[in-house]
This record gives sequence, structure tokens and C-alpha cells, in this order.
Amino acid sequence: MEVELKLELSEAAAELLRLSPILAAEHDCSHLRAIYYDTPDHAVSGAGFSLRIRSKGNQRIQTIKADGPTSVGLFTRSEWAMPVEDETPVLDHTTPLKSVLGKAAAQIAPVFEVDVERCTWNVREDDAEIELVMDRGQVHAGGRGELIGELELELKSGAPAALFAFARKLDVVAPLRIGVLSKSQRGYRLTRPSHASYKAEPVPLDAEASAAVAFQQIAQSCLRQFRLNEALLVEHRHAKPLHQARVALRRLRSAFSLFKDLFAGDERAATLREDLRALAGTLGEARNLDVLLERASGDDLQQRLQTAREEAYTHVEHALNAPWTRALMLDLMEWLTDGAWLRNAVTADAREEPVRDYAVRTLDRARRKVKKGGRHLAKLDDEARHELRKDAKKLRYASEFFASLFDKKRNRRRYKRFIAGLEDLQDQLGLLNDLATAPEELRKLDLEGVPEAQALLGADTKPHLIHAAAEAHEGFADAKRFWR
Repeated sequence: MEVELKLELSEAAAELLRLSPILAAEHDCSHLRAIYYDTPDHAVSGAGFSLRIRSKGNQRIQTIKADGPTSVGLFTRSEWAMPVEDETPVLDHTTPLKSVLGKAAAQIAPVFEVDVERCTWNVREDDAEIELVMDRGQVHAGGRGELIGELELELKSGAPAALFAFARKLDVVAPLRIGVLSKSQRGYRLTRPSHASYKAEPVPLDAEASAAVAFQQIAQSCLRQFRLNEALLVEHRHAKPLHQARVALRRLRSAFSLFKDLFAGDERAATLREDLRALAGTLGEARNLDVLLERASGDDLQQRLQTAREEAYTHVEHALNAPWTRALMLDLMEWLTDGAWLRNAVTADAREEPVRDYAVRTLDRARRKVKKGGRHLAKLDDEARHELRKDAKKLRYASEFFASLFDKKRNRRRYKRFIAGLEDLQDQLGLLNDLATAPEELRKLDLEGVPEAQALLGADTKPHLIHAAAEAHEGFADAKRFWR
């Protein structure tokens, strides 16, 4: 098994690090070329593996890796490596792919290629020994290509805190971001249509795993979704990646709430959650303008909203590029993997509880809250409906987090109906929330006097939406629990 902290950096950042005294020690550099193989229907990737043959001079090494689909920052993988004579994969009884692929092994062929310059340093940080590997190059698939800039920090000896302390020193010299894609994942992305945004991925939880391990997996999945959309957002400033980046932060904050028993009394957890809320708030300002623009009519109103939107997206870009945000992500990764909450004797029982048991109790509690909160929905005021909406979101995220734990046919059938009812309720409450927040948004933008802006207040549609939300709540309340 190998464990390493993976970071991403630009070409400019790589040059800054190369010239920095922090990396003044002797180091080795070499050119590496790797060909990745798969079947035409990507059966290797679909089974959670990657297969490559890497060339370094006249030496060729075949490596099979079991890649976790939601790895982020800290990568833990099983791998099988062996020397080979040429660029023809060897799939015998010593590798896991022979049994996985069966007859399809005969269809193995090159899919993409990675060319990088790899430089390696051995660094001392306090009492720790760290191996730093910098890869710079490209991945090619057909006629498409993508630059690669990666740092991998592997702790050879010493405390994990030293790994993160060293990463922070590097970030002062050149901006670094948590890595969420392996080289194989980058290559496979080039074989498929480009993504406009990235929705949340399923989290494959082991029912026998502890609640603490499940929380770590869920949090890392949320971080992965955020980082994938962050990259698209900085590059394109489009509404879809902004929305999904914000969803990722909301999911992560919900995970903190759902698993709060595991780190009760941990001030660091409270600080991290508050910092995530602040970052989500910056994205929320831009998202609110996107929502208003979708509903706005009239050239003058649209132009003024568009101007405000550009300013909001500039604030988002500054926030995402700020050292504070990069530090937050490193702090979060360190806390998840080596935080004091993992050694707190007071919360040991909660951490070690089987996640399936924890999930049942958590889902029951969250469902009761939504059922109770919406009993007299038509009589609720805007603030109470907003609280109900937040509780419904939290239940939705919990259902998605824990879905893999309840995978029998009946559970899956109930899950679809339960989520459908919850989605309908969320949609109606979301439309009502848009109407409730519109006056304040218009006031902040000094648009209250614009004639076309009055249509955004939705006075004519609110009664209908309240009725639809009440019906949606009744439908949700009737849906059977998929975890029972």
C-alpha cells in the first residue's frame, strides 16, 4: 500500500518551486513515458483499476493499480508491479485483472499516453523524512491533450503533521491545490466528452466500516466534487460549475452536522465548518444573481443584473485563488486524516459504531424533523419554510451518502420513490425561497425601482407555490423509508 499527499500546481508555480531555496537539495530527474491500456468498453476502468506500462530508458515496468473513485488529496491504493520485455501487457495469475476481465483480456489495447519529467527530492522537515516528487508534462488521448503539474509528498518517517507543515511552506512559495485526479483518471477524461460541471458521485460505503471511516470517505467525496468544479469555474465562470461547487460545500457542511456525535466538543471542527460556510456564502452571492437572471425580462434589468453578476464572479475568483482558501483545504485534509477527534476517548464509541447502525438512526432523526416541520406548511412564514428547506436538503444529502448501505432490491426501489418525493418538496421550497429572497437581492442592487423587477417578486405565483409545496410534503411523508 502507498499513502501520499497529492497536490496540483501550474507551470508557473512549478518554476517558482524549482527556483526556491526550499528545494535547493540535490535531486534526480528523468523522463517517463507511460501507456495506459483498456478494453474498448473500458472494462479495466469500470472495475476500478488502471493498467499501464511505463518506460524509463530501456526499462519497462507494468503496473496495475486499484484506484478509489473518490480519492482526494491523500491517495491510498493497492498496486501490482512487474518488469516486462515490451509494450504488451502481461495478464497472468499474479495480477487481479485476469479474473476480472476473463475473455475480454484479449481486447486490451492502448487508450492514452502520459509523458512527464519527474524530479525527486528527499526532504527533512523537523524529525520527519519526506519524499517529494514533481511531475510536469502532458497526457494525450487521440487528438486531445492536457497539461499535468503534480506534487506528491510521501511521508517516509515521522509524524503526519510534518507532511502538512511542509505542504504549507511550499504553498507560500507557489500556489498549490489539493489533487483529486490520478493520471489515469485524467487520461480517461480525455476519451469522453468534456464536462460542463460535476455532480456528486455515489459514495461506496462498507456496512461493516466504522462511522469515522464513513465520515472520512463522505467528506473526501465532497471535497473531490468541489475541486473538480472549482477548476471549471475558475476557467470558464459558468453557472453550472458554480452551482455544483456550492452544492459540494453544502454537502460537506451537512456531513459535519450528520456526524457531529463523532467530534462533539472539537473546536477545530466548528472552525472548519464556519470557514466552509463563509466560502459557500461568497459563491452564494453569485448563484443568487444567476437565479435572478434566469427569471428576469427587459433589456435594462438584464443588463444591470449581468453587470452585478460579473462583479460577483470576480469576487468568487478572488476567493478561490486566495491563500486563505488553499489553506482551508489543507487544514481540512489534515483534520480529516490526523485530527484530534480521531483520538478523543469521549467520542470513541460513536466513532467505532458500525456505519449502518449510525445511518439508520441518523436517517430516522432527519426524516422526523422534515415530517414535523412541514405538517402545517401552508401556514408557515418565509423563515420557517426556509428552515424546512434546509432540513429537507440535509435529509436528501444523508440519503445519498448512505444509499450504498441499503442495496437490496426492495431498498433500491424505495430509495427511488423516497428521493423523488424529497426532490419534489425541495423544488417547491426552493422556488418559494427564491421569491422570499428576491426583495433583499433587489434592494442590495438598487433595482427596486426598475419596473421589470416587480415580476421577480412573484406575488401572483406565491399562493400556488405554497399549495404545491404542501402537496409535495404530503407525498414525501407517505414515501416508505428505504433504510427499513
